[in-house]
Amino acid sequence: MSKQTSEKKTGYFAQLRHRFRKFRYNERLKQRLYEIIFESDTPAGKFFDIVLMCFIVLSIFFIFAESSVELNALVAPYLRFFEYLFTLFFTVEYLLRLYCAPNAKDYAWSFFGIVDLLSILPVYISWIFGPVRYFMVIRTFRLIRVFRVFKLFSFLEEGEILIHSLKESARKIIVFFLFVVILVISLGTLMYMVEGTVPGTAFTDIPNSIYWAIVTLTTVGYGDITPVTSTGRFLSALVMLLGYTVIAVPTGIVSASMISESRKSKPEVRCNHCGKVITQPKAHYCPHCGLVVSNESEVEQRLNKD
Repeated sequence: MSKQTSEKKTGYFAQLRHRFRKFRYNERLKQRLYEIIFESDTPAGKFFDIVLMCFIVLSIFFIFAESSVELNALVAPYLRFFEYLFTLFFTVEYLLRLYCAPNAKDYAWSFFGIVDLLSILPVYISWIFGPVRYFMVIRTFRLIRVFRVFKLFSFLEEGEILIHSLKESARKIIVFFLFVVILVISLGTLMYMVEGTVPGTAFTDIPNSIYWAIVTLTTVGYGDITPVTSTGRFLSALVMLLGYTVIAVPTGIVSASMISESRKSKPEVRCNHCGKVITQPKAHYCPHCGLVVSNESEVEQRLNKD
């Protein structure tokens, strides 16, 4: 009897392995799932992406509702049920993406692959560390797929220009940031020298004074630490005015880089008379020499008529 039972189990597991291998190497099924999950050109693919985004928005809404003490006390079981339901859906979706992706490793290490994984891991980790589940708000990044679904690729091109601009100006911003760090340390130390000896002062030590310098220089102004002497207030006024200059510098660096990147992406138009660059491609008159700018297509049409 035991021998027959063991043979049945062996046959059962062999059948399961056969079905698993058949499912794993089913290229037709993979192609169909790929069209639905990764592409949005087909009606099924677009419908899947729209449903996915609706689920993402709803899951984020339930996370916010769960963090509210009043709402959580009223509908806590329902919130937890939908949380697990959405997580199950996203888990199955992530596994299907790994299954039908042409290269599962490339997808797993891509931006969307990492975001998809991080959007489901917090729920499972929260069974050990409870507060970690609120990290599920990373699902917000998954809404970037809206650009692909609704064909908003022009927005993506603008985003690429912004990314390139930030990369080009990264070194300048790092140097400027180090300068600001040195500046707040110096200002905080100076303020400690001015206010540190005053009875009942809030500038009890240099780190506390550096915190005041950062808050004041960035024009945040919490007001929890304020100088009381005339010299300290005069120094505070100088730091406040300096803060506006400090904020404008990185903005100017990135803006200049964005203008440079934008000009690179557009073809350069030169006047056919003076040869100088025309900043407005659709201009009819050259801003340098004042002569009429002839379009190449118009010139070709005139030659063909002649």
